[in-house]
Amino acid sequence: MSRYEFTRAKQDKKLFFKVLSPTLYPSIPIMDTDVYVYPKEGERLESIAHKYYQDTGLWWIIARANDLGDGKMALDPLEQIRVPIDTESILQELERLNSEI
Repeated sequence: MSRYEFTRAKQDKKLFFKVLSPTLYPSIPIMDTDVYVYPKEGERLESIAHKYYQDTGLWWIIARANDLGDGKMALDPLEQIRVPIDTESILQELERLNSEI
């Protein structure tokens, strides 16, 4: 799944180029189903997303849940991270937020 799947595109009528609307990401509350892991040395968000979701494009869920932002892709093996397992409700909230734009 592409992280831009719910991003709307607009066509500029004067300059004839396409621009993307901002994507609003939902906050991700702590749930009982969340898993807490210590990443391996050199492990990245994409590999953890693949391990738990079978989709590297959902790395942003883990980043958002841990306030990592877009830039911190390599993880500290001494820092425990939370992996939300209930991705269905997160993706539904993402779709709801971005359909209102």
